Amino acid sequence: MKQRNIFSATLLFVVSMIGSAQLLVSPAWAAAPEEVNAEELGFNIAARSDRSDRGFGDSEAEMTMVLRNAAGKESSRTMKFTTLEIPDESVGDKSLVLFSTPRDIEGTALLSYAKMLDPDDQWLYLPALKRVKRISSRNKSGPFVGSEFAFEDFTASELNKFSYTYLKEEPCGGLQCDVVERVPRYESSGYTKQISWVDTTDYQIRKIEFYDRRGSLLKELIFEDYRIYEEKYWRPHRLIMKNLQTNKSTDLVYSEYKFGVGLTDKDFVKGRLSRLR
Repeated sequence: MKQRNIFSATLLFVVSMIGSAQLLVSPAWAAAPEEVNAEELGFNIAARSDRSDRGFGDSEAEMTMVLRNAAGKESSRTMKFTTLEIPDESVGDKSLVLFSTPRDIEGTALLSYAKMLDPDDQWLYLPALKRVKRISSRNKSGPFVGSEFAFEDFTASELNKFSYTYLKEEPCGGLQCDVVERVPRYESSGYTKQISWVDTTDYQIRKIEFYDRRGSLLKELIFEDYRIYEEKYWRPHRLIMKNLQTNKSTDLVYSEYKFGVGLTDKDFVKGRLSRLR
């Protein structure tokens, strides 16, 4: 799953195995418009995007986080982001973020197990305190290490975590995009809804708008510099999260993507967090 990875993606109805197979064989966007409702079409567009990059197994990437305040002053942090894909779509992927700089947060790590309708499991290791802290569901909407990304933005955007509604098709940055509303189906989300723009060429997410618990537009996430790996895995190399209420922003700049590096479940265990460097 992409981070999807926020990053992965920020990217879910529970469907039966028969229903999933029917979606793949007879996608709704191929049917006559009068035969497809907005919810079904929205789900199918999201499923097409999600499944276009499946099968990578595991991956790692170097990442720089650039935090920018309302006055434009910047600070940066570097980290490694690793992901273990879980083939079963009813089970979420696992991910790990490990900070290397600056020195005061070196060794800080966030381990995430994405869930569907249950709250994601997340643990934060704080070297200064030498302890692992579990992130409670009510705190997942809070800022991650002072950035404009929330804790819930740092888990895989699993397909079946949302319900979908197709809104329209429109131009987006020189491409055509399907615009789809997705509403979190899991409890304690900091968002009432998200609006995503998915390009109709490579089926990748180009932008997401996030609406807060009052229904007001809170943030906008832009995906830039997509590159393809191994002729099938698309990954953005820059994510820009803009807080439209505070005028702060955070960039995530990725480099050195590697796939099939041999990661297993043992690399994503809470007990290992204090030993990571």
